[in-house]
Amino acid sequence: MHILAQITVDEVLMLLKEHDLLVKSQFSRLDQSFQSVAYNSKVVSDNCLFFCKGNFREAYLADAQQRGASGYVSEKQYHNVTIPGIIVKNIQKSMSLLSAAFFGFPQNSLPTIAYTGTKGKTTSAYFTKSILDKVYDRKVALFSTINTVVGNKSEDVIKSSLTTPESLDLFTNMNKAVQNNMTHLIMEVSSQAYKKQRVYNLRYDVGVFLNISPDHIGRNEHPTFADYLHCKEQLLVNSKKCVINADSDHMVDVYYTAKATSQPEDIFVYHRKGSTMNEQLPKDFEYQSLADSLSENKIQLISVSDKAKQLGIDGTYEISIAGDYNEGNAVSAAITSAMMGAHPTEIEYGLSHTTVPGRMEIYSTKQHGTIYVDYAHNYGSLHSVLDFLKKQSPDGNVIVITGSTGDKGIDRREGLGKAINESANVAYLTTDDPATEDPKVIADEIAAYIDPARVKTSYIADRTSAIQKAVLESKQGDLVVVAGKGHDAFQKINGKNVPYAGDATIVANLVKGL
Repeated sequence: MHILAQITVDEVLMLLKEHDLLVKSQFSRLDQSFQSVAYNSKVVSDNCLFFCKGNFREAYLADAQQRGASGYVSEKQYHNVTIPGIIVKNIQKSMSLLSAAFFGFPQNSLPTIAYTGTKGKTTSAYFTKSILDKVYDRKVALFSTINTVVGNKSEDVIKSSLTTPESLDLFTNMNKAVQNNMTHLIMEVSSQAYKKQRVYNLRYDVGVFLNISPDHIGRNEHPTFADYLHCKEQLLVNSKKCVINADSDHMVDVYYTAKATSQPEDIFVYHRKGSTMNEQLPKDFEYQSLADSLSENKIQLISVSDKAKQLGIDGTYEISIAGDYNEGNAVSAAITSAMMGAHPTEIEYGLSHTTVPGRMEIYSTKQHGTIYVDYAHNYGSLHSVLDFLKKQSPDGNVIVITGSTGDKGIDRREGLGKAINESANVAYLTTDDPATEDPKVIADEIAAYIDPARVKTSYIADRTSAIQKAVLESKQGDLVVVAGKGHDAFQKINGKNVPYAGDATIVANLVKGL
């Protein structure tokens, strides 16, 4: 299926009027068409419609005109160029709307499952892709925090820079997936995607709300927890069917948000058996753990309501990724996959054959501890990992290497400190993505929530050195957790992406040397 991507001035104005976004247009010819769209002046080509967004400078527009832009969309009029402009009330909403239209609304050709949650989005998305790849012969696209997959060739898999990219990039990738004959899409949707209108006017076939805990609150992000929750809830408002994990705080609020825009028969709620959280919510599925160790993870899934029974997915499922906290993620994948046509045998295969880069990757050594590489970067995710490992090896030390990002997620530092204090014995605080902040100051803020009498804590600025020291000083029976960066190939320092080998690569090479 090939769509010649283009859009005319007339189509642009009609869409903007329909969404009450148009202020005025300087175009005289309505039949003028654009053969490309861009928000980065460096990639502009002939007959391009250019979006003036973000921290915009007039020099970008002049550069865009020089490279071939024949029109621009902006919230203000610019006088340093001769190309006409279209002035709008909200540039982010306009760019999302017009990007989708430019590519012929590719989302209409991709039944989509969308995940949101403070933790578990990536693992749930990979579980779901693993199942549906079995059902639809590997024709399932994936937009995740780790990778963007738009096809089955090596060049169709690229490292993601944002959980949910800018709208123009999002629809560009959707269009590539359609051109590559992908039949379904699984995507993670961040709260920032709604805060910054990156997914404006996008609807999902199934929306999943996994959990919520304080995160992404502070400068450059969400001003309050209420704002964070509101933005996350928009995923359910924009979904035809909703799946909700009842075993998290604030889920009554989340359920009623879903109910405001979806029929009760289109909302599925799942609980862990015996859980007393949010008991007033309806129960469609419950699950229980049958095996929960570092080597084996198995659950039983039971349908409770009539609509759940119609999906026909009751049974026992093995999960390839360790951690009791991954059981709920697997359940969400089983339910959503069934909605997309998966049968129990396909769910069983997918859940038992899922691998997630940088999620509970295990590296064994002969004379030192067992090393785990995980992307855990906030209280919820780090607490889950450390608490699970502590229960698995009560006699060994739990050793953690972590840091926290600069200029965003300020509240994470307290959370990381508390998680370490609750379940670790030794902590090496180090550099993560400090941006414009001093990594030592960030580490000190984490350490403020760690009791030095409970946890032996030290600071090593160089992340590679911190990992090496932690591993080499560990003993047999110890569990070493390298948390935060997984396979990330750079560190964000003072506005630059500084090359970094990646936690997984550093650990793999270190273990090979041992």
